[in-house]
Amino acid sequence: MSTLMDFKHKSVFKAEAGENGGIKNMHGRCAKDLFIKVPVGTVVKDIKNGNIIADLTEHEQKVLVAKGGRGGRGNARFATAQKRAPQFCEPGEPPIERELFLELKLIADVGLLGMPNAGKSTLISRISSAKPKIADYPFTTLIPNLGVVKKRSGDGYVVADIPGLIEGASEGVGLGHDFLRHVERCRFLVHLIDSTEENPFDNYEKINLELQKHSEHLANLYQIIALNKIDAIDEDKKSELLEQFKKVSGNVFMISAVTGENLDKLTDFMGEKVDEIPKSETEVVVEEDINAYNNDDSSYEIFKVAKDTFIVQGGKISRLAGVTDERNAEQVIRLQNILKAMGVFDELSKKGIKDGDTIIIGHLEFAYYSDEIYG
Repeated sequence: MSTLMDFKHKSVFKAEAGENGGIKNMHGRCAKDLFIKVPVGTVVKDIKNGNIIADLTEHEQKVLVAKGGRGGRGNARFATAQKRAPQFCEPGEPPIERELFLELKLIADVGLLGMPNAGKSTLISRISSAKPKIADYPFTTLIPNLGVVKKRSGDGYVVADIPGLIEGASEGVGLGHDFLRHVERCRFLVHLIDSTEENPFDNYEKINLELQKHSEHLANLYQIIALNKIDAIDEDKKSELLEQFKKVSGNVFMISAVTGENLDKLTDFMGEKVDEIPKSETEVVVEEDINAYNNDDSSYEIFKVAKDTFIVQGGKISRLAGVTDERNAEQVIRLQNILKAMGVFDELSKKGIKDGDTIIIGHLEFAYYSDEIYG
């Protein structure tokens, strides 16, 4: 799995429910875990608060994003000396529901970037077994291609062919943001430049400006310059370009992805740099994700929505209300006792609630009476 395309067709996932308990204090069977597969390099964000909750950079790495609800307790659990056979049981808690945003940042050692039609797809097809679409028009590559380049030692390193960047990419022109994020994890960049263009150095500067606008990290990544298509220019222009680019970099390679000229020299040098330069130090800041499993949030809010109506909302309170059967008086009384112990009734009193006023919690509605004794 190398893309998030599958989620375009299926974006809602629901785990199975657990089984009900049985007679003689038998527990119901727990439901199976639901695993959702994503490509390595996927960043998971909580849409509600924008927090990054996972950065999945390793094969078979797992993260819990939504815990199932706790199973309900049978009537035997509520038996007391005075009430040996309670006439109610506790339904299971509702599960956690979340909306998540998935973003893929490819894991590659080397990022291959340049203007559209610089020859990136041809190059990666020559130095690796990757088979990207190649055509004589701009933006042939619409998604990054990955290829493994073998070193003489037999080890390999991963190269990402980043779709063509243009001026304004850092502002999203030509899907620039989508493309640039894939460069962030690379150890270094190979900047491929079409030597047949009217002003190759101007194109080089434009791409570097977009990297700088996108992030300081991208602007500071080590670069190897590869002047491509030298089979199509004369010796005078080769000398002119080499002299011009040597002023900004000591690592300039004159290559032809079509004929293969100097590709061995380029890939050997790339292999040396992979061994020399550590993996990108850019860290995705992952927040502590209490929303995946927290069913114990005791905070709540009270809203007066009418002269005689109050709504109570809160993590724990809303979940308790969600598993309370309004048709069962004992369950409602139990909820009211919990609200009393949590201080909810005291807060309602401060907000001016009067006897006979309505309290709404989720799907439940009941009248408030200050002198009523619950339990």
